[in-house]
Amino acid sequence: MALLQVEKMTKEFGGLRAVDSLDLTIEPGQIFGLIGPNGAGKSTAFNCIAGAFAPTSGKITFDGEVINGEKPWNLCKSGLARTFQIVKPFASKDVLYNVTVASFSTTNSRKHAEEKAMAVLESLNFADKKNVLAGNLTIADRKRLEIAKALATEPKLLLLDEVMAGLRPNEVDEMVSIFQDLRKQGITIFIIEHIMRAIMALSDHIVVIQFGKKIAEGSPAEIANDERVIKAYLGDDYVVA
Repeated sequence: MALLQVEKMTKEFGGLRAVDSLDLTIEPGQIFGLIGPNGAGKSTAFNCIAGAFAPTSGKITFDGEVINGEKPWNLCKSGLARTFQIVKPFASKDVLYNVTVASFSTTNSRKHAEEKAMAVLESLNFADKKNVLAGNLTIADRKRLEIAKALATEPKLLLLDEVMAGLRPNEVDEMVSIFQDLRKQGITIFIIEHIMRAIMALSDHIVVIQFGKKIAEGSPAEIANDERVIKAYLGDDYVVA
């Protein structure tokens, strides 16, 4: 059974159709990529799936349950977590505090929440920053904190919205390694990303959207050679020989 099934999902804002009859299926254990030009509707699709917006029409099924219009906090408790393009931690609090807050989604015990938070930080090689104020972190470390907060909710499906934007090449490589390790731990990943070498290296399957509509899907190699995708988004540099 698919972990996430999106059927004919449409989201309209007045006269603007931001997502247009989108279909996609994510199987357990996949790393699934969503790409397209700026303004294509990628983050709107994420917002509908994660409960920030209710879709105008269509159906979203997560782990066997229809979740149209479900609240984000309930989805989080059921195993669907997401990150955001613009990270907004509790800047005046330390890293451990930020991740501990996220841990309360699955426990009412402060002790247990802190233990879970520390375990997540250790798994991300981030425990040495536990006492650093979030406002003093580098961009790369703020991104890592965003991932840590999402992981602290114990997700089955992790939605990653451009978590590698603004990172240096070596930092991107480190993130790719982290996501590959998360998959080995049994976490399914749905990722939006503009850094093509990362999305192509990570993804098992990719959907491409433009003006809210799906224009292509397939393996990274198939996407890199699709004339529609090359023309709309990738450019000739991404053609696979």
